Amino acid sequence: MGWIENARTANAGGVGNTLEDLLGIEENNLPIPNAAEWELKAQRLNTASLTTLFHIEPSPRAVKFVPQVLLLNYGWQHAEALKKYPENEMSFRQTIHGNSASDRGFIIKIDRTNRKVLISFDYTKVADVHKNWLKQVKQKTGLRELSPQPYWGFDDLASTAGTKLLNCFYVQAEVKKENEKEFYKYSKVMMLQKFSFEGFLQELERGNILVDFDARTGHNHGTKFRLRQNCFPNLYEKVTIVL
Repeated sequence: MGWIENARTANAGGVGNTLEDLLGIEENNLPIPNAAEWELKAQRLNTASLTTLFHIEPSPRAVKFVPQVLLLNYGWQHAEALKKYPENEMSFRQTIHGNSASDRGFIIKIDRTNRKVLISFDYTKVADVHKNWLKQVKQKTGLRELSPQPYWGFDDLASTAGTKLLNCFYVQAEVKKENEKEFYKYSKVMMLQKFSFEGFLQELERGNILVDFDARTGHNHGTKFRLRQNCFPNLYEKVTIVL
């Protein structure tokens, strides 16, 4: 069809939404594939943006770990405190992976023996720019490993990921603008079959899958697993180039 005008002019997800409209797929946020046993993932070519795979909170879930432990003990003053929010509005926004610690000392660790993906904290990895924050952490909870240590069990993760990403069409689009309107040309398509959980774990370790926390006082936006551009084929046993 060549160049197609963005059907969702006010939507940052226009590439995927426009493609879904063309294919007659209704938008949904359910943790199931978009079309029967197939997930459809669309992205701009040559973008640094991450693709969200799914949302899942860490265990033990009864603790509500992100808002009740990470935010309260390891949070910092929200950037919009005293503006959009009250002075005591706190934030815990971190994007972490298994290849290296974040500048606040958080990292993903994979324990294959106990079949867990763990969130770990190491105060020695905290950057100097956050030394005042680290002092606050020391006063609140001490500079030790997270306790209890939040995690995702392999079975939980494999079930969530395998249900959502069992098979996938990964579509990439060229993008251009004309007269303030955005147009897409869907020029690369891969058919990806048989989700590989071991491939998923390896991408976590390599830093290509990232875990994104976004919580503030009174509201947890959810914990997301997100993937770097062009890494989708590494999550599947069979890759077929369609276009």
